[in-house]
Amino acid sequence: MGILTKLFSHSTMKKIPRIGAHVSVEGGIWNAIPRIEDLGGTSVQFFGASPRAWHTREISSEDTKKFHEARKKSTVQEVYLHASYLVNLASASEEIYEKSIHNLSAHLKIAEVIGANGLIFHMGSGKGISKEEALEKEIFGMKKVLEKTPGRAMLIMENSAGGGDKVGSDIEDIAYIHTLMKSERVKVCFDTAHAFEAGIIDDYTEKKIKALFDIWDEKLGMEHVVVMHINDSKTPFDSHHDRHENIGEGIIGIEGFKALAKEERVRDKAWILEVPGFDGNGPDKRNIDTLKSIFA
Repeated sequence: MGILTKLFSHSTMKKIPRIGAHVSVEGGIWNAIPRIEDLGGTSVQFFGASPRAWHTREISSEDTKKFHEARKKSTVQEVYLHASYLVNLASASEEIYEKSIHNLSAHLKIAEVIGANGLIFHMGSGKGISKEEALEKEIFGMKKVLEKTPGRAMLIMENSAGGGDKVGSDIEDIAYIHTLMKSERVKVCFDTAHAFEAGIIDDYTEKKIKALFDIWDEKLGMEHVVVMHINDSKTPFDSHHDRHENIGEGIIGIEGFKALAKEERVRDKAWILEVPGFDGNGPDKRNIDTLKSIFA
């Protein structure tokens, strides 16, 4: 029994997250699968439709079939879509607000149709209105999106880098919305660069990481964080300026990610890279290999 316990403990310590990256779907969404496998990833993120347009095109049955076939043959364990950058469920503009609900619903429908785990979205800015009104609009908008798009695909809030009256830069906003949503489909994505840039963690050390997630665990419950965006930061702590850097090349640094790797509460999440890439063409094998190496 003692030997088995030791083996189990060793296996648990060596467990690594499902590391992946955001990839292009040029040529068809099914291409996301071989592209992430070529990089050595076991989770993937991509845009189901244009991230810079309000209009979305429904995915065809043929494209859906090709995606399912590619995934079935692969080792990819989790699939996430990222919503349009235009979406703002806290907007003071009723036109943008209504467009955001419609667009987010369309992207979530694509996630549902292809069997993705969920859709990650930026929560937006309440510039011009009070924080209370912005949060209420966020909640109402998310409820409408879920009503318009029934199914199992999760609607996943991403913490923001702050600034410009952005919603979701701290755990209070996220926990408040999550509590009032009362939906098992509403989950959270934690972005390492955004947290640093928003000023909620100034240094990724084991002690400070533990303290941060102790708060998140208390106010939200870490079981509701289903995915991590693993990004280094080009900009300083509390800058409120969202700029990602390759792993180990930014201000968080490789030691920061090594410390994060020791936090048990995040090791059961998918770790998705959204970095510029060492060749400037987006997340690459070198970044994925670097992340894998910190668990060696």
